[in-house]
Amino acid sequence: MTDTLVAPSPVAPSPDDLIDPGPAFETAAPPASPLECSGDFHGRPGSTAGGGNAPAAATPLFPAFLKLRDRPVTVVGGGPVAASKLRALLDAGADVTVVAPEVAAEITGSGVAVRRRPFRASDLDGAWLAVAAAPPEVNREVAAAAAARRLFVNAVDDPANASLYLGGVVRRRGVTAAISTDGRAPALAGLIREAIEALLPEDEVGRWLAAAEAERAGWIAGRVPMERRRPLLVRALAALYGDRPAAEEGRGSAP
Repeated sequence: MTDTLVAPSPVAPSPDDLIDPGPAFETAAPPASPLECSGDFHGRPGSTAGGGNAPAAATPLFPAFLKLRDRPVTVVGGGPVAASKLRALLDAGADVTVVAPEVAAEITGSGVAVRRRPFRASDLDGAWLAVAAAPPEVNREVAAAAAARRLFVNAVDDPANASLYLGGVVRRRGVTAAISTDGRAPALAGLIREAIEALLPEDEVGRWLAAAEAERAGWIAGRVPMERRRPLLVRALAALYGDRPAAEEGRGSAP
């Protein structure tokens, strides 16, 4: 199985803030440029969508988050695997069209557009993202059509035909973290996700995020340099627990 796809937070990440984590699926860039999907992009060996035959270890993946609201997404495949992708895409506000000769009741009942026929390359025209959840031979067709359109495709449990992997995602009160194994071991990404979930206290993360947002507003207004922001945030978070001296000790006090 591929790693989990999740819906976005309503606040887009900002490149000028290295401390605030970005929500899943949050990038304004179209697929012709990096897709900022909660996953990572990489041309796998032999993948027509990736446009290269370099070994998987040669080039690190680019982790990203997508903005999909009101943007067309084509899902090829009508079975349970395709159905498992729908909820997160719909939660992200995507305009989903499913293409498959046979479509599960769960999909037809979701309200998405359905084309009950075999895949055609033209099904990707105008799409921002493709999800291939069909047999490998169909996924290959999707990958080729996507590559011709400079479109990223997530081929479910089929890395050879994927140019995008979806990460295991942890969400806590507006904070999102995604974990990827470069498509090699999705189950491991799931275990790591569960471990992180167990370590992050949901209520406290909400307090941390509120404090970080308040701090960030001051940094922007005061044009605080990047290198000074992290110690300032550590101090602010420690102050939530009445432990400002401990936060400053060993880290240096930001002026």
